[in-house]
Amino acid sequence: MMTAPNKTISSNDPATLRRRQWRMLKDKIARYGMTLGGISVIITIMLIFFYLLYVVLPLLLPASMEEAHQYEVPSQTAGNTLYLAAEEKSEVGVRFTDKAHAVFFYLADGSIISDIALPTPTDAKLTSFNHADSAQQVVAFGFDNGQALVVKHHYDVKFTLNESGDNDRTIHPSIQYPMGEDLIEVDEQGQALTQLAVQMGEEENTLVAITPDHRLIVAGFTKEVDFFDESVTLERDGGELPLPKLEIAYLLLDKEQKVVYLADKAGLSTRVDIRDKTEPQVLQQVQLVENGTQLTSLTFLTGNISLLVGDSRGKITQWFPVRDKNGGESLAKIREFDAQNTPIVDISPEERRKGFLTADSEGQIGIYHSTAHRTLLVEPITNANITHIAVAPRAKRLLAEDDANQFHVWNIENEHPEVSWSALWSKVWYEDHEEPKHMWQSSSASNDFEPKFSLTPLAFGTLKAAFYAMLIAVPLAIFGGIYSAYFMSPAMRGTVKPTIEIMEALPTVILGFLAGLWLAPVVEANLPGIFALLLLLPMGILLTAYGWRFMPKIVKYHISDGWEAALLIPVVIFVAWISFLLSPPLELWFFEGDMPQWLNSVGIDFDQRNALVVGLAMGLAVIPSIFSITEDAVFNVPKHLTSGSLALGATPWQTMTRVVILTASPGIFSAVMIGMGRAVGETMIVLMATGNTAVMDFSIFQGLRTLSANIAVEMPESEVHSTHFRILFLSGLVLFIFTFFLNTIAEVVRHRLRRKYSNL
Repeated sequence: MMTAPNKTISSNDPATLRRRQWRMLKDKIARYGMTLGGISVIITIMLIFFYLLYVVLPLLLPASMEEAHQYEVPSQTAGNTLYLAAEEKSEVGVRFTDKAHAVFFYLADGSIISDIALPTPTDAKLTSFNHADSAQQVVAFGFDNGQALVVKHHYDVKFTLNESGDNDRTIHPSIQYPMGEDLIEVDEQGQALTQLAVQMGEEENTLVAITPDHRLIVAGFTKEVDFFDESVTLERDGGELPLPKLEIAYLLLDKEQKVVYLADKAGLSTRVDIRDKTEPQVLQQVQLVENGTQLTSLTFLTGNISLLVGDSRGKITQWFPVRDKNGGESLAKIREFDAQNTPIVDISPEERRKGFLTADSEGQIGIYHSTAHRTLLVEPITNANITHIAVAPRAKRLLAEDDANQFHVWNIENEHPEVSWSALWSKVWYEDHEEPKHMWQSSSASNDFEPKFSLTPLAFGTLKAAFYAMLIAVPLAIFGGIYSAYFMSPAMRGTVKPTIEIMEALPTVILGFLAGLWLAPVVEANLPGIFALLLLLPMGILLTAYGWRFMPKIVKYHISDGWEAALLIPVVIFVAWISFLLSPPLELWFFEGDMPQWLNSVGIDFDQRNALVVGLAMGLAVIPSIFSITEDAVFNVPKHLTSGSLALGATPWQTMTRVVILTASPGIFSAVMIGMGRAVGETMIVLMATGNTAVMDFSIFQGLRTLSANIAVEMPESEVHSTHFRILFLSGLVLFIFTFFLNTIAEVVRHRLRRKYSNL
């Protein structure tokens, strides 16, 4: 029988050439496709980084000013200026004069809108003047007959259609009399009011005055309006307080009408409690300026809690009451600014932020922010001496008057003064707090609220959540991956590995939902059982392993190699059942029947949604990633290494610890780092399983707030391009940089481990 000769295929055969060319084309497509994909990923990451940086960059820009208008002081015949102010739109200004005139004028050119002579007594002289909180738009004139006049500058905005069909806006200023047009009798003895302060409230109005015979007069007025003729009746309630023989130069009344501050030129300040207006009481005396220095300016910061003190050396200090351990309050110096070197002649606080502007005797304007402790700008605007300044309600326009009868209007660009490195990352001493703190509290229902934008508690919460999650996930995932790849039978591994990897597809919002609504109450109700489980489960597994040595051989032979782990399933279930069964008696014996309440009684705060719940839930979410990568790394260790080790007499355990794990260490390290990155960036679990409290407490029983959860919660509510909005983007940038840095370090370490153990 003859066989057919072998058919040889030539390498130059057309079909072979076509297959080779097609294969080479596919290789090129794959190579360039992978290169393009990698470059696209890098470009995308860089675009994300630069977009975040683009949004965040305005936070770092300095303040600036630009001169808008300059002209002579409007209506100089109306008298010298006592007080300047502007309305909301920064189009109309007003100046109150020492002849009791209110002059309204356009800020653009100084043209006069109206010059209103206020009703004053013909036989009395003006002896004092002061203004209430700037948001009230109220001023008061005091006279030498013990009477006062309270007026309010008001602005009506009207819109009319012009010929082209567009709306023209016109602002109509006016003077109102919130306490009636009649003069108010402040001092019943008819003494001159040398100093005067006023504040208006919803139910009560207060006037405080000082007389030449050194009496502090406190007069509270309740206004009643007649329903029929709308006549105003004032009911007076008040008292007086004798004062030392000091020349009081400054008198301030807070808008809550509870505290009065008096100060002389030497800086000696007296704090008086007037909550009971019939019996004012001196609370404290404190020296506001250094010896040899004169007090040249004194006013409230927005909110009327802090005092801003300007002295003859150009230094500005901030003071506010601080509560001590005994519950009392004392005025304390919190921070100081010394960017100006000549006497501070006027201080104008911003109406809606904790910033303020100052003017010194050399014509310089300083822009500061108190809480951020920032000197934003110091710039001269005139060669003459500035006498008065005012900042518009939106803090975008400065009004200034100098002693050369020139009026200056400057535009201000200062969008984010409250942001500084110290405000974001260091402890800040906020008003009404006993000490400096890290705080995140971005919004409130009150207009007097000061946003607190410390990122430190959020970064701390992020690391805390990741730490507890990794504390639970890393041992279980790594040991499970090693056992599955090295000791488990192929059949069992084929079931376990896909099951755990499928867990990774479970949406984290479901895990967070279950953690918040189911797991947290279960943990709270069985807290002793949870800790008993952490103690009894390792003991139960070790005892089971020890008992397995003494099992009859006939039993051992029925269990195939690699299936021993299945025997632990009933052990784990049994130990968990015993732990939860023991929880009530343990709680009764050791914790008075209520462990959470017992923790609170010993000074350990307990929140139902706490770091323990987050660790359990987020650990469960992180385990599949770490397990899968670890298992693959161990399983892919070359077989000749394990075979050679076993052939040389090493036990399987020695082979695993001295050969397999070392060889797989780059992959195991990568698994841990990827799990860490997953835990740091997790949002939904920490959002739903914690109380979202931005506290810095490493206790496992306290809640937390992470950077990612904070962005998810507050971004929908933030005003676009506001400071809050940009700081949330800064939080994202911090997360981006942190994960990038973490992954870079992980990659460097992984390559070093690979080089070190590649020769095994």
